[in-house]
Amino acid sequence: MSAPNKSYDPVEVEALKPETIDQAREEALAAIAAAPDLEALREVKAAHAGDRSPLALANREIGALPPHAKADAGKRVGQARGAVNKALAGRRQELEAERDERVLVEEAVDVTLPHDRVPAGARHPLTTLSERIEDIFVAMGYEVAEGPEVEAEWFNFDALNFLPDHPARTTTDTFFVRGTGAGDEGAADEPEDASGVVLRTHTSPVQVRSLLERELPVYVICPGRVFRTDELDATHTPVFTQVELLAIDEGLTMADLKGTLDHMVQSLFGPDMTTRLRPYHFPFTEPSAEMDMVCYVCHGASVGDPARPCRACSSEGWIELGGCGVVNPRVLTACGVDPERYSGFAFGFGIERMLMFRHNVEDMRDMVEGDVRFTRPFGMEI
Repeated sequence: MSAPNKSYDPVEVEALKPETIDQAREEALAAIAAAPDLEALREVKAAHAGDRSPLALANREIGALPPHAKADAGKRVGQARGAVNKALAGRRQELEAERDERVLVEEAVDVTLPHDRVPAGARHPLTTLSERIEDIFVAMGYEVAEGPEVEAEWFNFDALNFLPDHPARTTTDTFFVRGTGAGDEGAADEPEDASGVVLRTHTSPVQVRSLLERELPVYVICPGRVFRTDELDATHTPVFTQVELLAIDEGLTMADLKGTLDHMVQSLFGPDMTTRLRPYHFPFTEPSAEMDMVCYVCHGASVGDPARPCRACSSEGWIELGGCGVVNPRVLTACGVDPERYSGFAFGFGIERMLMFRHNVEDMRDMVEGDVRFTRPFGMEI
């Protein structure tokens, strides 16, 4: 067996030559100094300090050297690798500091900027008021009933005791749905090709449908949109929101109607509000009445006092809300209800008019034009 080669000189190993190690170190330091960001520095580290880097390969050659040569070669390689690692750590700190400083500038939040540049939304006050009215009657045991907005004439007129020549059945008051061909003869002003279908002029057809579909007794409230051929102005609109009430049971009288109206008005306007009934005529109720409530502004104090005029009631002391009455027996008969056993009452009013009273809205056009400046003050009340 031959003895170890003690004359083996590490200088003769290409990877361990001093000039080779110095060159690898200088190339690594130059690349580290030139790294523009942390991502580039990671690539430099892999190339000059990774397992396949020149200095790492040189370090592997040390194991093959004779004992007396390992120390000197290890010292040179170790110093070079230490310099590279130190340069990597220093450059990493510099790049991280630059990154943090840049982030503070680029992602800074100016807390003095307005926080409400996108305004908060608002529910339309008609929706809010309609739901409040529904809640009042649901708490009394009523149900909310709905029906189609495009309605047959029978439901809209005939079942409600509107005679064929009633003025409300003409095109001056009602929107008729045009048919595809010539229709039967109807009212004098009805279009020749009418289909017998109209845009409902009130929510009373929902009352008729409720009597036909539900078991007696019936207590329903019927809110919804209705359509009439009115010009859009400060006090009228061709599309508006109406709410009607129907109560059919044994023994109901006009006194029950009066108590119900008082409760509704007091719930909406205050406990000191009262109502009055004035004789009137409606085809679907008999007897019928117009319902007034005491003026919510002056409470009647402006009547006969020129020094204290009231714009809300024109110093009359009362404000008209809508129509009401005891359900006409003909309506009950048309819906299959025995008028000898059952009686009931109904009333209806426009929610737009109620909104004008509650919030001093002077122009009904503000409710339909969609201007957020009108709806926003009402907020998101639910």
